[in-house]
Amino acid sequence: MVTVNPYSYHRQLLADLLPRYGVGEARAVARLVLETVFGWDAAAVYGGKDSEISRELVSRFDQMRQRLAAGEPVQYVLGEAWFLGRRFKVAPGVLIPRPETEELVRWVVEDLKDKQSPRIVDCGTGSGCIAVSLALLLPEAVVEAWDTSETALSVARQNAAALGADVTFVQRDMALLGNEEEPYVREPEPRASKRFDVCVSNPPYVLESERAAMEGHVVNYEPAEALFVPDADPLLHYRSLAASGLPLYLEINAAQAAAVCSLLKKRGYSSVECRRDAFGKPRMVRALP
Repeated sequence: MVTVNPYSYHRQLLADLLPRYGVGEARAVARLVLETVFGWDAAAVYGGKDSEISRELVSRFDQMRQRLAAGEPVQYVLGEAWFLGRRFKVAPGVLIPRPETEELVRWVVEDLKDKQSPRIVDCGTGSGCIAVSLALLLPEAVVEAWDTSETALSVARQNAAALGADVTFVQRDMALLGNEEEPYVREPEPRASKRFDVCVSNPPYVLESERAAMEGHVVNYEPAEALFVPDADPLLHYRSLAASGLPLYLEINAAQAAAVCSLLKKRGYSSVECRRDAFGKPRMVRALP
């Protein structure tokens, strides 16, 4: 055991973080790390009292400082992120859950809470935060989650097991949702658009041209295939999802809100509603046939 001063550790972390973050965000990240690793709350950090910790924790903290100073997202460094009040495992190669996606899930729950055994598919599940949350918040729902990344599916399965959610995970491209010639292994099986009542998706939607304006801890570490679409085809994934004809709940690029809604209407959706997130940006769309 060694004796350390929590406030001194807090200052060390801030010095590492301030070159990459604003003051407020740097302080928030520092508090999160200190509380997660050492169990120190604000009172412990600012109280001025020394604390005894193991040498193993000191070594772990030093390694985390190096990773954070290099710009790695704190969620990857800690190996976890919070989503709708639950702790989800995250790892490099898997998109980090965002607060705006929580709002999308709440909208789905609001609409389906009284529907008996809704069959839901989450396309592009990543960490599984959408699928797992829906399975837990809608206990009667039958939830399936797709992703092309085996890394993501492995993490998503771990999250479902840890949180006790009943979700079926499948390695499959969301483009197959509306495809008449889906290559299913099990036969006979109706195509996906006939097996589900609702599709929920947070597909890649950031334009390649927007990459330069994004923060380094996002573009340098999070999986590009889960973030970006070509400037020449920004609605690539929405077109695939719309081909299913299923009721859709979609997260969108705020700059593409009008284009997404127009696409869905042209594809035959009779009711298309766009909602703004907590910051006032149009970030979610519900499309009903």
